[in-house]
Amino acid sequence: MSWANKTGGGSCAVPAAGAPSGAAAGPGTDGARQPRPPRRRSAVSAVLPAAGGSGERLGGATPKQFCAVQGRPLVSYAVRAMERISWISDIIVVVSPENIETMKTIIEKYGHKRVTVVEGGITRHRSIFNGLKVFADNKFSSHLLQKPEVVIIHDAVRPFVEEDIVSKVVMAAKEHGAAGAIRPLVSTVIASAADGCLDHSLERARYRASEMPQAFLFDTIYEAYQQCTDYDLDYGTECLHLALKYCKTNAKLVEGTADLWKVKTIIISICIITNVKETHAQVGFLLPESLKNQIKVIISIPLGKTDSHLQNIIPAQCYNFVCVNVSSENETQELVDVLEKSNIPLLYPVVLISVGDSCKLL
Repeated sequence: MSWANKTGGGSCAVPAAGAPSGAAAGPGTDGARQPRPPRRRSAVSAVLPAAGGSGERLGGATPKQFCAVQGRPLVSYAVRAMERISWISDIIVVVSPENIETMKTIIEKYGHKRVTVVEGGITRHRSIFNGLKVFADNKFSSHLLQKPEVVIIHDAVRPFVEEDIVSKVVMAAKEHGAAGAIRPLVSTVIASAADGCLDHSLERARYRASEMPQAFLFDTIYEAYQQCTDYDLDYGTECLHLALKYCKTNAKLVEGTADLWKVKTIIISICIITNVKETHAQVGFLLPESLKNQIKVIISIPLGKTDSHLQNIIPAQCYNFVCVNVSSENETQELVDVLEKSNIPLLYPVVLISVGDSCKLL
């Protein structure tokens, strides 16, 4: 049911009981204030459910947690974020049975430590429950890990999380039994009636988006999962709600940062530069044919020194495929300069292909 890679990691040292509590900052080696690890008597562990995610919204068959960003799978970024927090003793990655070997390969390739791979269930909640069982259920795992005082639950497709917010959530969970990061709603939530018309809307100022990470006293969340109905396990989505429903534990909500977003879509924009008028039409036909699974919108435009059309198109990320007709290397460099100044996010890369006497990737 589980596979562990402990080489070079092992259980981390636990701060002394008399150490200062809270997420207060302490001095770092460079003089900057650094987040202080939570005071605790026993270990803090993390569970990363990575069994779900079909990759359909990314436009491919690969589960999104295994999609590569700059050559590295998303799940590896999430694991690395937890590894960097020295006071997390064990990291449990829960994957579907068919992806266990893939996850083992990722762990070995990127040298991840303190990681145990666990077979997931058919739903998110069943997978999280399996991840918790490696600490408490002899029937599930023959080699139980040390049961932590606090367990963190974090998505495998939320690659960017800082120690500061993890520490705040863990400390809040120690005090309240459960805690989770939240963010303001960016859109108003509405409910539709049976006829498809608007029924009512929620007052956005009163509501928040539930994010990750979340943290729980281990005994609290494990008891909640033990009491869950099949309906909860199959259709539920919110761990904090389970703690409230079955353990009467009111979670503390912690304001999160903007980098807690979850990867749902990755758009790759392809920009074709050609210095031969006759060629650009041919390229515009051939490349969509070979990349038709990734390309949804195609546009072909001329590039002039006074033309601001490109500046509006590229930063806005409106297109997956842009064919640009240029007549000189200077205009090609002008295009590159526009792209460099556009601050396009990491997960929205633009591929530039120059087509002339020979094709090359810029």
